[in-house]
Amino acid sequence: MPKSYFEREFVLSVKSYCSIIYIHSYEEDRLENSLKQIIKKELNYSLYSWDFVRGYVGNPNDVGFAANNPLQALDLVDQLTNNSSAAIILKDFHLFLKDLGVQRKLKNLVQVLKNQPKVLIITGTEINIPIALRDIITLLDFPLAGELEIYQELNQLFQVTGITVDSILLQKFTRACQGLSIDRIRTAFSQIFIQYGKISEETLELILKEKKNIISQTQILEFYPNKESINDIGGLVNLKEWLLRRSDAFSDKAKRYGLPSPKGLLLVGIQGTGKSLTAKVIANEWGLPLIRLDVGKIFGGIVGESESRMRQAIQVSEAMAPCVLWIDEIDKVFSSIEVKGDSGTTGRVLATFLTWLSEKKSPVFVVATANNINLLPIEILRKGRLDEIFFLGLPNLKEREMIFQVHLEKKRPTNWFTYDIVYLSQMTENFSGAEIEQVIIEAMHLAFSQQRDFKTPDILEAINSFVPLADTYKEQIQILQEWVVSGRIRNASTNNT
Repeated sequence: MPKSYFEREFVLSVKSYCSIIYIHSYEEDRLENSLKQIIKKELNYSLYSWDFVRGYVGNPNDVGFAANNPLQALDLVDQLTNNSSAAIILKDFHLFLKDLGVQRKLKNLVQVLKNQPKVLIITGTEINIPIALRDIITLLDFPLAGELEIYQELNQLFQVTGITVDSILLQKFTRACQGLSIDRIRTAFSQIFIQYGKISEETLELILKEKKNIISQTQILEFYPNKESINDIGGLVNLKEWLLRRSDAFSDKAKRYGLPSPKGLLLVGIQGTGKSLTAKVIANEWGLPLIRLDVGKIFGGIVGESESRMRQAIQVSEAMAPCVLWIDEIDKVFSSIEVKGDSGTTGRVLATFLTWLSEKKSPVFVVATANNINLLPIEILRKGRLDEIFFLGLPNLKEREMIFQVHLEKKRPTNWFTYDIVYLSQMTENFSGAEIEQVIIEAMHLAFSQQRDFKTPDILEAINSFVPLADTYKEQIQILQEWVVSGRIRNASTNNT
């Protein structure tokens, strides 16, 4: 079996004499088991494990040593002979890194360990490395279980319980479990066995419920259910064609053909032009789960916490792959990055995000939206990080007719055609799609208050009293249109008026 990315990076770090390795993971048992296997197979090191309550465990001569004493836990290195090959796991040791005594001891140990086959492995659920130690600690992320590992776990679980599951259903459950830890998967299936006593298509819903709960607990990601179809988008012909051309890009057939997975899109335009709707439509049309990333919640008060949250968001989205990762109004977070007084936190979070965009191999399709492209760092706009940048401008006459039809069909499916859509479209120049929807709703309120159905004149009255947002954003729209003319971004609509 080929080595995983984590295994290659860990072994490389140890063989390169990285004395202290900090591994970020929420799965302590799975991580320790993986480390045991890797160390035994690739390094042949003796393994020592410490936690604050029990001290050292596993080795008879050291049982209980350094319990309740993190500084003393580091003394084990001095007790081992210089030629002893050893990997020392220090669980939750990140909680003690701010202690000045611990910092000094680690710095002293690094000088000793440079010429010895030993490595200190700090494991923790958070990344909190003091500035004083960043140059001597190598950081690694332990990923959530991939498709193959989940498949093997489920297969073993069904064999133990004596439940027979056909290969197609097993594959569906494997796909549904992506993004969950092994412990969560075991808990979810225990609930299924207790509640249903069997495995079937219907029990998939419990797995999806568990997944939604896990994603919501991150507080930065949201599992976003949606039913919007491509017919709900009025206009944007060029964008629709681009999306339809890639509708099967995540299929096994596309893989066999040799197609790389699409990376993502940046959608720019003023509010109400359909950027968020497009993100929802992509996920629904492609049959992929939609995860919304709240970038504003990424930023925390503790040094290193923001970068940790970004890595967590990336890790969960990759484990959920294939999926659509929707990042709304990205310009508000990364705008004017050079003047932000946050000690470089925003810059580091951006660097983490951009590096992932450039290097990611997982089928996570990123849909980022922005209202003002001028506020975005130029690095985001560089080709290669995302597949395309589309400008969603104000709808032209033909598109306004389509937008009116879409909304009126939803509100009055039996008599939508009785409204003078052509005239209404002519009267709403510079209106966005969201504003067209709003004037229809306003007309409905007017007619409802008079206990009658709304008509074309009611919509016209709402139009005449409405001031479109575009009237205050003329310069911004003009700049975006110049970008389209220059070929730097693509127009989501055709030029037909």
